[in-house]
Amino acid sequence: MTGTPPRTHSTAPAAQPDSGGLFARSAVFAHRHRWTALVLWAVVLAGIWAAASSAGDRYRDDYSIPGTETQRTVELLEEHGSGQGGGSLEIVLHDPDGLRGKAVRQAVGAMEAKVAGLPAVDEVRGAFADPSSLSPDGTTAFATVTLDRPAEEMEVSDTRRILDTARTAAGDGVRVELGGEAAGELAADSGGAAEGAGILAALVILVFMFGTVVAAGLPVITALFAVGTTLGAIVLVSHLFTVATWAPYVMMLVGLGVGIDYALLVFARYRTELTSGAETAEAARRALQTAGRTVAVAGCTVIIALLGLVALGLGALRGAALAVALTILVTMLASLTLLPALLAVFGKRFERQFRARAAKRAERGKSEEGAGWRRLGAAVQRRPVAVLVLAVVALGALAAPMLGMRLGFADAGNDPQGSTSREAYDRLADGFGPGVNGPLVIAVAPPEDGDVRAAARSLTTALRDTPGIAGSSGVIPTGDGEAATVLAYPKTAPQDEATTDLVHQLREEVLPGLSERTGADYLLGGATASVIDYSDTVAARMPLFVAIVVGLSMLLLAAVFRSLLIPLKAALLNLLSIGAALGAITLVFQNGWLGEQAGPIEAYLPVMIFAIVFGLSMDYEVFLLSRMREEWLRTGDHTAAVREGLARTGAVVTAAGAIMIVVFGSFFLSDDRMLRQFGFGLAVAIFMDAVVIRCLLVPAVLRLLGPRAWWLPRPVERILPRLDID
Repeated sequence: MTGTPPRTHSTAPAAQPDSGGLFARSAVFAHRHRWTALVLWAVVLAGIWAAASSAGDRYRDDYSIPGTETQRTVELLEEHGSGQGGGSLEIVLHDPDGLRGKAVRQAVGAMEAKVAGLPAVDEVRGAFADPSSLSPDGTTAFATVTLDRPAEEMEVSDTRRILDTARTAAGDGVRVELGGEAAGELAADSGGAAEGAGILAALVILVFMFGTVVAAGLPVITALFAVGTTLGAIVLVSHLFTVATWAPYVMMLVGLGVGIDYALLVFARYRTELTSGAETAEAARRALQTAGRTVAVAGCTVIIALLGLVALGLGALRGAALAVALTILVTMLASLTLLPALLAVFGKRFERQFRARAAKRAERGKSEEGAGWRRLGAAVQRRPVAVLVLAVVALGALAAPMLGMRLGFADAGNDPQGSTSREAYDRLADGFGPGVNGPLVIAVAPPEDGDVRAAARSLTTALRDTPGIAGSSGVIPTGDGEAATVLAYPKTAPQDEATTDLVHQLREEVLPGLSERTGADYLLGGATASVIDYSDTVAARMPLFVAIVVGLSMLLLAAVFRSLLIPLKAALLNLLSIGAALGAITLVFQNGWLGEQAGPIEAYLPVMIFAIVFGLSMDYEVFLLSRMREEWLRTGDHTAAVREGLARTGAVVTAAGAIMIVVFGSFFLSDDRMLRQFGFGLAVAIFMDAVVIRCLLVPAVLRLLGPRAWWLPRPVERILPRLDID
């Protein structure tokens, strides 16, 4: 279409979907071979989990980025045989009466010898081997356990064994805790309670919508099959790609919400066809031919957005994006194959129930579908400018805090109270200052004159004169003696903005000047610097990622709706809702609203939320606009088409949004800070999208655009592929 629709559409009724097509054939097959389809899904689920149980998972959090200074530091230390290149743990000892007694030292020494002989342990630097390992008041000390592998590759069982062995030194007032990145896995939250609460809340919404538990259960069953199958597949995929340990929880979070939503869209259209007089088989075919195509296009937009994360070149993030994209793909397949089979099994029961409810509504004079939504659309169309301005100002105000977002990673200071990693973190901070939990590892490369120790001693002198440095360790030579490391302890905690500023100051001013004087190269790395490098890389590559996702999504929508302004409008409004969600996350998790502990936002969270929300927002966009375009092609009345599209989709979009909100919001109950941020951010974004964007802004913008909304220049129309979902 390049303007108004052909006049032949203005009076002729909408054509019924043809009997052909992939989606119609899928519905026909599932209806005729319902038990075969159900058995195939059960066999696939069981087979994948049999293989997954046999192979086991290889989830790991790899946040290394080739080319960064942190990665070069690791490579230099590994080249010269230094254990500083691997992971480490801290055995933290605390006794309010002091740790200077001979008996305590003997018990600690015996314990350290046992730990040194455990699997995955390279060496143990004793708690009393260096005065810097004992707090000034003598009540806290720590031994450093150097691992023979990166912390992200540590098995939980090996970390547990180290903790159990370390606690053999406890007693007579001495407490022993284990700190470090690997120790945080001992407090990992499974999220199971949150998932259960989300599913239960979604089921309640579906019962209110469909009026029967059986009908409400089918979208949930479809989603559970899809998520269960994908979860097993991701276990296998983790052997081929780097998949982060948090990826399965995010996958379940998104899979449950999207899986229920996709099944709901198909099921709602199926109910509409039944109440219109179609038989069960025909109702399923029509539902798949219309809503099924909508689900396919919407799912493709989500997958495109997620695969855009690959362009960022961030290892574990790419694996997580692939995992969630696979989840979306399987939920689409379940909605298009498993759900029709379930409808075939229960169709006769639904036919009687849905038609009986429709008859009762007709008796009460409520047979008109979407009357309330039609009135809302008319009200918005009467004052489109006022609605547009108020909504944009409100969303813009909520998005404003995003400009001050500070990226980072949660550390042990964000672990649950009472966990060993949190206790170790707090004891170290109390005894030595907050910076001890995030030491900066500075590697000294061999200078031209070969005197690496002199270059390292010059470094310790320079660190004493650097503001923001609380202290440093002695010179630690590498295994071959040709390089060295020095640990610098900031005065501030790892997550503090001042620590980030300190790292940049050292790299840009202090270390280059020192290198000019000594002739040695200094590289600053370590866990704290790694987080800063990761955050800086994400921020630098974000514009490219946004351009790829937005560009491809706009191209897809232009091909579907044969319009230039519709995709542009969709992209701008989606960006507005995502900005509002990120602003809300900043207020709650960075500024400490709603009782949350203040801290940085997970570095990968903005791009993950952007990809997921941008794709999911397109779900509602496609669903709503496809019905509007259907009316526009049928009647040629743009204003009425907007109202009618809203009337026929408002209830379903609201129910779908409510389901996603309760599923995503349930993860706010989790103990894991990352899951709370994800769940809260997605819930806010979907609320803004389903309520403010779809119900207010879309009708207002389309009213102002008028028939121009469906304009497509003829040269563009000739080269743009056609993807018809009507």
